[in-house]
Amino acid sequence: MTGNGTPGKAGRIDVPAAGGVVFRIRSGTPEVLLIYRKGVWDLPKGKKEEGEGYAMAAAREVAEETGSDLPLIVGSLPVTYHDYNMDDVEYSKHTRWYAMITRSNHFSPQLDEQIEKVCWIGLEKAEKLVGFENLRLVLSDLRRLLGSDQK
Repeated sequence: MTGNGTPGKAGRIDVPAAGGVVFRIRSGTPEVLLIYRKGVWDLPKGKKEEGEGYAMAAAREVAEETGSDLPLIVGSLPVTYHDYNMDDVEYSKHTRWYAMITRSNHFSPQLDEQIEKVCWIGLEKAEKLVGFENLRLVLSDLRRLLGSDQK
């Protein structure tokens, strides 16, 4: 645990985090940048460092986990919440999400974070592939932001 954890709900340690949904429009179809880690398709995200703003943390995490240049934030997405236990300590992680674009065309997974792949995947398919329900909600909100509610 880094020094940015504070007691959260019901005695849990609060873990502030941020993540990014990097997207592009390819032949009229929205695509998002997913990472593949520990057998699960995921979105780039991570803990906010002490003194760091959420938006900067999100951009930094995306760049680190995908090997891209720092992305440009173009909108805000919902906050997600996730409670977990590690080494008999309860944590409550809240992640602020941002919609982003990047100029990068080549990506390199952050191997020391056990990320195996970084791929552009169609938004509709990504909503089915991601391994966590709260990520489906974030991707659904991106769909609304882009005005492509119809599947």
